[in-house]
Amino acid sequence: MNLAALAAQVKDWGRELGFQKIGIAAVDLPDDERRLMTWLNAGRQGEMEYMARHGAKRARPAELVPGTLRVISARMDYWPAAADPAAVLADPALGYVSRYALGRDYHKLIRPRLARLADRLAASAGADGYRAFTDSAPVLEKALAREAGLGWIGKHTNLLDRRDGSWFFLGEIFTDLPLPVDVPLTAHCGSCTACIDACPTRAIVAPYELDARRCISYLTIELDGPIPEEFRAAIGNRIYGCDDCQLVCPWNRYAKISAEPDFQARHGLDVARLADLLAWTDAEFLERTAGSAIRRIGHVRWLRNIAIALGNAPPSPEATAALEARREHPSEVVREAVGWALGRGSGMGDSG
Repeated sequence: MNLAALAAQVKDWGRELGFQKIGIAAVDLPDDERRLMTWLNAGRQGEMEYMARHGAKRARPAELVPGTLRVISARMDYWPAAADPAAVLADPALGYVSRYALGRDYHKLIRPRLARLADRLAASAGADGYRAFTDSAPVLEKALAREAGLGWIGKHTNLLDRRDGSWFFLGEIFTDLPLPVDVPLTAHCGSCTACIDACPTRAIVAPYELDARRCISYLTIELDGPIPEEFRAAIGNRIYGCDDCQLVCPWNRYAKISAEPDFQARHGLDVARLADLLAWTDAEFLERTAGSAIRRIGHVRWLRNIAIALGNAPPSPEATAALEARREHPSEVVREAVGWALGRGSGMGDSG
């Protein structure tokens, strides 16, 4: 078998399936494993217990899928044609949703295409030692993508490409074929600290170090229960995730709008009014987040996040009415967030 020709063929097939770049990595990640364990030992994963549960296994592909010799890493752009992020963030009456979540859940799009790519590889190689993942298993995706030549890990801990920025999803195929590996890219962050300076909650505690417990994406998506008051004002009107570190990155001026229709904004979530979103019933939440990554946080966290955002907005009859309508919500988490927001609006409360 001509493994070099097969590797080139895999990259061609990947482009045909809509991936912008494919690379191949070896599976040894000792330095990344040490960084991961240091991060976990410092408790920076917060309530993401699953991160600690798998521990070093994330950095050892051959333990996850025995026999793995190479990881094929795939990249798909998702930057949507949506309302200007800066304009939405500047309007306290609107809710900001992270760009990756405006359209269809990326798992539903990328995983089947990776599976098709793996099937073509299996058919061509005459074997079946392949597994496809996209944020669906304990895998150090960014480290493997870096080793596969798809980009470098920036100071904000996201993967960056100097031609395309960072607005892309990653997926992997684990294989037992000893395919030739690609050369990692050199880093090009230089002395830039734009991402560190822009983080609203100072979650990037040092270059290349993120404390998830302070990150707005963690606070609005992963965290169950009340959001700590020390971070609420800094959250502003961000109701699902945060893109600030990517929005200010100079390399993202080269980002291209995704050609995938499924990644374009749905239900007007790129310019939705907070008061309208707070009025969604549980049934409406389920209907309007069908096929969306947003659904995973559930209706309670959704309402909690929106109430916090309204508490950060200037007082208005619209905001007060929307909050009052949720004052007696069955969830204590929602009631607490609503009470906090109403207190700020009436001048009775304050948070740093």
